[in-house]
Amino acid sequence: MELMIQQLVNGLFLGSIYALMALGYTMVYGIINLINFAHGEIYMIGSFIGYFLIQSFNTWQVLPNAWGFFAALAISMVVSAFLGVVIEFLAYRPLRKSTRISSLITAIGVSYLLQNVMIYFFSPDSRPYPQSIARKTYSLGVIDISNIQLLILVVSVTLMILLQVIIKKTKMGKAMRAVSVDNDAAQLMGINVNRTISFTFALGSALAAAGGMLIGLYYNSIDPMMGVAPGLKSFVAAVLGGIGIIPGAALGGFVIGLIETMATVFGFSDYKDALVYLVLIIILLVRPAGILGKNIKEKV
Repeated sequence: MELMIQQLVNGLFLGSIYALMALGYTMVYGIINLINFAHGEIYMIGSFIGYFLIQSFNTWQVLPNAWGFFAALAISMVVSAFLGVVIEFLAYRPLRKSTRISSLITAIGVSYLLQNVMIYFFSPDSRPYPQSIARKTYSLGVIDISNIQLLILVVSVTLMILLQVIIKKTKMGKAMRAVSVDNDAAQLMGINVNRTISFTFALGSALAAAGGMLIGLYYNSIDPMMGVAPGLKSFVAAVLGGIGIIPGAALGGFVIGLIETMATVFGFSDYKDALVYLVLIIILLVRPAGILGKNIKEKV
């Protein structure tokens, strides 16, 4: 029983990372109906940017440990946001009027391109992530929680709340909602659709970069292929919650995190990835719109 409670808590922390990434998938899909399979690679590149920044801070001795991590986190999010905008401008925008399959194949191509560019320049080997925040473990009754887990949860929830504020309260957030409902009508109302879509990519990429840095700190290891499995699982999380629905993506992320950790409790740790994809198949068969999605019938 104690093990189950501990794994439930661990699942919430892990799920918060999936939720951060799933938000990027769902925002992009909601606004241009594109599944951005390169999103996992933005997560990976974000962690590498953080890695080199923290190494530089330590070498130059300009920022002490925790301050260095948070400074690197902010810079990594900004640079990754810019990278997301560049990818959208170069790879996806020219195909916006093309078929969905063209955009999907392009997204897969961008994903492989980023992986191989990183392997070419930085080798495929794993490297230890700088532990700029000393790990401490706190015992709360029957469960143990580390300060890194608490940091992951606090940063993730804070970013999710900020995202909600941006979408609900700002002018650009309103533009995002308008473009997601009707692209052409939004343009007629004077909304700059291209700028709104670029902003959506920037937001999603910044969240993915934050997830990459947090997971690097948590597992103490990064490599150029680290975005593949989390990227797919976050996509599953977005579909599970209802792709295109922001609260659904967050919910799906936490559910996937809990499924993974509970698989370990019941002795299926070797099959936890398979269980995640089994959930995807089941949800597509039973409720294709996702947990929070609504089935909308299209007129022919």
